[in-house]
Amino acid sequence: MIDDELALLRAHRNNISRYQRLLKTELTEFERRFIERRLSEERSAIERLSASAFPLAFKIPSEAIDNATTLLTASSHG
Repeated sequence: MIDDELALLRAHRNNISRYQRLLKTELTEFERRFIERRLSEERSAIERLSASAFPLAFKIPSEAIDNATTLLTASSHG
């Protein structure tokens, strides 16, 4: 399962690289819009797949950030 998802991520990444290379070439306005749309779709696909394949998100509680900021500020003044 993970191997399949990693293969899909790799395929989307390769497509993005290909589209970025194509955008550096001389294109008609129609071709450019098409490639930009496909590039956007590939990026969205990576985001969706990443979120579903790796659902864990580590969030630092805001009060922990506040405490760390307070400690750093206090130590730089003293």
